[in-house]
Amino acid sequence: MSVPQRADGRCLIMGIVNATEDSFSDGGRWEDPVSATTHARVLLGEGADIIDIGGESTRPGAKRVSEELEMARVIPVVETLAAEGVTVSVDTMRASVAERAIAAGAAIINDVSGGLADPDMLRVCGQSDVSVLLMHWRTERFAGASGRAEPDARGIVAEVREHLLNRAEAAMAAGVDRDNIIIDPGLGFAKNADDNWALLHALPEFIALGLPVLVGASRKRFTATVLGGAAVPPVQADPATAAITALSAAAGAWGVRVHDVAPNRDAVAVAAAWGAGRAPEGVTADQDYPTGGGGQAMQEN
Repeated sequence: MSVPQRADGRCLIMGIVNATEDSFSDGGRWEDPVSATTHARVLLGEGADIIDIGGESTRPGAKRVSEELEMARVIPVVETLAAEGVTVSVDTMRASVAERAIAAGAAIINDVSGGLADPDMLRVCGQSDVSVLLMHWRTERFAGASGRAEPDARGIVAEVREHLLNRAEAAMAAGVDRDNIIIDPGLGFAKNADDNWALLHALPEFIALGLPVLVGASRKRFTATVLGGAAVPPVQADPATAAITALSAAAGAWGVRVHDVAPNRDAVAVAAAWGAGRAPEGVTADQDYPTGGGGQAMQEN
């Protein structure tokens, strides 16, 4: 198995289903398996390529739920969607939940701790030959596991780059095939707005590492900084998210993780069309278009 890809090579859209009571933008709306499955089907109808289902909120200050509750929220949804041929990702930091989800048909395990929260996570993923999504998460919650929670003096891009490479190496040492690894810079996790924009600007550097890169900017607080401040409700940041999606897709991101699928589907389509419109090497833009008398480019009305 290897990381899911589209045949046409365009950026993938991962639709978010938060089966939780306290996620920052839509907590409580899809908490039970029936409503979560229904919402997943809506996102698929809008163009999602992957459904990412999570049963435990990772917002700042969130309290951990029990293993039993997380499984009860997630596993039935995975079983139903996987049986319908849907590519399912499971957002969990528990190896036990990951193992059950894989048995139920999950194709991706999305661990926001990058395998640090549960020492068995990478082993489970390696033995199961599924894709694993490793995120950078600088947080005091796992400072003991990661070694520190303070910012790196070299800057956020260097810190995240080194951290993700280290987590990828740890995953491979645990048996995860390199072709099964996806990395995520962790926008919004213990990072300020400047950090997030710096990471987005440096997206080509992460893509150059040769691993698929996921961008998760959807409804994050930092997007409000371009909309008038932190008081902007998360849902009002959806247009800003779509803009980030278009730029990320054009830069070569493997995928984007979003709440509102339809506008982001359009955004990746625009980015793909934009890329297809590049002149072939050695051909000038003037040569790409037919010209009328007098050498003037013909205009489409």
